[in-house]
Amino acid sequence: MTETKPARRGFRAPLLGLAIAFMAPLGCAFWLYYGSGWRPAGHTNHGVLIEPLRALPLSAVAGAEALKGKWSLVVVGVGPCEATCQGALVTARQTWLSLGKLTERVQRVLLAGPGCCDAEYLAREHEGLIRLDASAPAAQALLSTFPADQQAQMIFIVDPLGNLMMRYDSQANPKGLRQDLQRLLDLSHIG
Repeated sequence: MTETKPARRGFRAPLLGLAIAFMAPLGCAFWLYYGSGWRPAGHTNHGVLIEPLRALPLSAVAGAEALKGKWSLVVVGVGPCEATCQGALVTARQTWLSLGKLTERVQRVLLAGPGCCDAEYLAREHEGLIRLDASAPAAQALLSTFPADQQAQMIFIVDPLGNLMMRYDSQANPKGLRQDLQRLLDLSHIG
């Protein structure tokens, strides 16, 4: 009597089909992400990233070294700090206060340009605010690093290394600023 060998052909086809069924979507996703120019449209930040990062020329303003070592919420004040500028300062203060125990890692900074600001108002309403005098001609290098469009209503985030990295419209929902700042503090091991 002759022995019959088990049929191996019938076993290879389903195995090959399963491998293709599992590997094809992975291969397609890999190609879409790395091989084509397509990227998913979703993003998690609420503010506008400043790309590329801009290293601030901190030597231009006396005391600007204070922008290193902590995360900074920066408001640029040029001229009298009126409603828009004051609103940005209030939003920065409220966001800072909402951080709770993380407030020690964040500071609020006002870059006061020419003609800015009412010192009594700042002392009364914004205790702990770091005020840097950017009215000297040498400070124009620092002020020009910040995007000029709607500068008075923007809140800028400067990282602990002194790089300008994000901006927020202070008239938008401040919850986005707080969420982004919370995420940065959770992920960062500096500052």
